Amino acid sequence: LLFFGIAFNLGLLCYFKYYNFFLNNINNIVGSQIQINTIILPLAISFFTFQQITYLVDAYRRETREYNFLHYSLFVTFFPQLIAGPIVHHKEMLPQFQKENIYKLDYKSLAVGFTFFVCGLFKKVVLADGIAVYSTPVFQAAEAGAGLTFFEAWGGALAFTFQLYFDFSGYSDMAVGLGQMIGIRLPLNFFSPYKAVNIIEFWRRWHMTLSRFLRDYLYIPLGGNRRGKTRRYVNIMITMLLGGLWHGAGWTFVLWGALHGLYLVLNHAWRATRKSLRHDLDRTTWWGRILSQAVTFVAVVAAWVLFRAESFTGAVNVFKGMAGLNGAVLDYRLASALSPLAGIVRFEGAGIGAFGSVWGLAFLALLLLIALFLPNTQEFTSNHETSLKIYGVAGEHRARWTPRWDLTKRWAVFMAIITLIAVLSLGRGVSEFLYYQF
Repeated sequence: LLFFGIAFNLGLLCYFKYYNFFLNNINNIVGSQIQINTIILPLAISFFTFQQITYLVDAYRRETREYNFLHYSLFVTFFPQLIAGPIVHHKEMLPQFQKENIYKLDYKSLAVGFTFFVCGLFKKVVLADGIAVYSTPVFQAAEAGAGLTFFEAWGGALAFTFQLYFDFSGYSDMAVGLGQMIGIRLPLNFFSPYKAVNIIEFWRRWHMTLSRFLRDYLYIPLGGNRRGKTRRYVNIMITMLLGGLWHGAGWTFVLWGALHGLYLVLNHAWRATRKSLRHDLDRTTWWGRILSQAVTFVAVVAAWVLFRAESFTGAVNVFKGMAGLNGAVLDYRLASALSPLAGIVRFEGAGIGAFGSVWGLAFLALLLLIALFLPNTQEFTSNHETSLKIYGVAGEHRARWTPRWDLTKRWAVFMAIITLIAVLSLGRGVSEFLYYQF
């Protein structure tokens, strides 16, 4: 029954999401011309498939306690997190549906939830969509075969890095907010991942519920780290390859997963080497932490190129530009501010990407400061019972300077302004939905 249940769920996922991908690869390999038809993807199939598999596996392990079919159906189709996550677990959701207080209006929960929702909406329509105009043209040009210059390529890659961050974390905040409004606590899914000092920590902060699922239902069943170092590294690579494929039906996603798998293997090997030399892994200098954070961030940016590119050729074109193979050109309006670069950089008319204008460069710098130094939404609302307190995050990861939102008139005015800005930004232009294929 377990095999049948898992096979049925994965079979539906493979048909709707990967059928044409597999057919296209077969056509390319054997030279056939099997017809590929348009398949409309059921809403959120990537998310509810994983949720149903966790329930099936835990039922087989005799770890399930809730069997109310109506509650189970609500767990699978719970609208706040259905479209873009987090991937919820039955142990944290089904017991909540039995609490009578969630069926009563609570003004405090409504206020906290509304704050989360507005913060997420602001991230999406103001920050993510605002920087998208400097990302999309770069990757479109790369797909068209354009020779991107050094600053154009890096401008596009960095712009997408922050577009994805504020887009995905924004949707997660909105999901948590919608749940909070009706008294449901959704799990923490993002916790300032660009503050991570290594790739291991990055995956403990980025899409945390996906990392949890891959660890508990793929990595550990494969053997985890219980069968020696070599098997451990193989299990990491298999897990990340399948994690990459889950994100999209394309070889660029598989390569993205493989690259992060390689990052994790190198990170674990480095930690094992330091441990064998009796180094204190928790002790570091301030400059060592900054260097580690910078290296991790650059590695993540490079991997996002594969995630965003529509083809391997497009990704290679972006990488060529990032490596400086097509020269370095900057907008002439930046010449006075960046005069030390005059010997190695040409200053010409405006190019594409965030470095193509003064405003683009300033916006990119602003988003970098927000992601690295400002508190996240969970920290911002930490005076109240949110996912931060329920699911727990190590205290040392919290921002040092953290303004605390509360139920006061001052904060009500501030959130009203944020709401107004977000609502007025909704019709500003085309808003990219990065998760329409999930």
